[in-house]
Amino acid sequence: MSSRTGTSGQGSNYEYVIARVRARSASLFDDDDYRKLVRMGTGEIARFMEETEYETEMNALGSRYDGVDLVEYALNRNLAKHFDDLLRWSEGALYDYIARYLRKFDVWNVKTVIRGLYSDAERTEVEDDLIRAGEFSDRRIEDLLNAGSIEEVVEQLDDTIFGDTLAEAFDVYEESGVLVPLENALDRAFYETLLSGLPDNPEIDSPTGLYVEFLETEVDFRNLRNALRLARSGADIDPSEYFIEGGQLFDAQEVAQLSTNLDQLVSAVRESKYGDDLDQALSALEEADNLIDFERALDAALLEYADRLSNRYPLSVCPVLSYVLAKEREVDNIRAIARGREAGLGPDEIEQELVIL
Repeated sequence: MSSRTGTSGQGSNYEYVIARVRARSASLFDDDDYRKLVRMGTGEIARFMEETEYETEMNALGSRYDGVDLVEYALNRNLAKHFDDLLRWSEGALYDYIARYLRKFDVWNVKTVIRGLYSDAERTEVEDDLIRAGEFSDRRIEDLLNAGSIEEVVEQLDDTIFGDTLAEAFDVYEESGVLVPLENALDRAFYETLLSGLPDNPEIDSPTGLYVEFLETEVDFRNLRNALRLARSGADIDPSEYFIEGGQLFDAQEVAQLSTNLDQLVSAVRESKYGDDLDQALSALEEADNLIDFERALDAALLEYADRLSNRYPLSVCPVLSYVLAKEREVDNIRAIARGREAGLGPDEIEQELVIL
């Protein structure tokens, strides 16, 4: 995914792409669809999907796979197709914005490969979870899948945006034996590269300004997620090592201070510009024994925040990013339902795993 131009906005075809995105958004599953799916068996889920916009993928893969495997492959192929379409339609700075953002799937794929090597998973299990919607070529993904060790994965990524930070994190990984340093290095490289070259104070409500605002919000939510995990873990870890530059909510020093006190951290978020959006989630966090519900609430809040930005400036990249998040949410929810049903979980148990607005 090489950029076709700079980030000035010139040459971008916002109206055309957003019209196409609005049409695609109309076919996304809604909450009622999820509530139907959680009450179906895996075979019924597959038949349901054959009658939706997943029909092409389900029919193409139906002779080779069945059950959850069929659903998984169809979801991943459909997701990659839709995001490839976004790039195919886009021109100018809009193409560059989207291409940068879709590198998040390169991060996903590297994490998936590393986790597979760490847990000695079968190659087929790892490959099933890959989403080929980022910048990496099929050849690079195959090379990663064929890697015999985590060190080999790190070496293969030396020529990418992840090279330097991943190499540094590998030394920490070897000392600690846990994957957190590697995974955090991938996130930091992605977000910091995502924001590089963009203006620090772009014009408010301009296409670039809204793109930056969305990215800053996502960085804030990522830092908040990491800070809460550290606060809840009680581990003796320097929070600044997990801080991602580019957000507006915290700086590294504030994260270091607040990560030692959950109550102060929650209070700081309540008083921030995200306080109203996250009020319910923060209340649940204070009462909960774990972070799972709160992290799902964060995902839902980011979706809603993207929707609001889309409405404020409909001819910008925001409707596209909102669609990317919504499509991810759909795929994640359907996957969770299919896996939950295969594992024998009941509807109520599965619904707790979903991001429902």
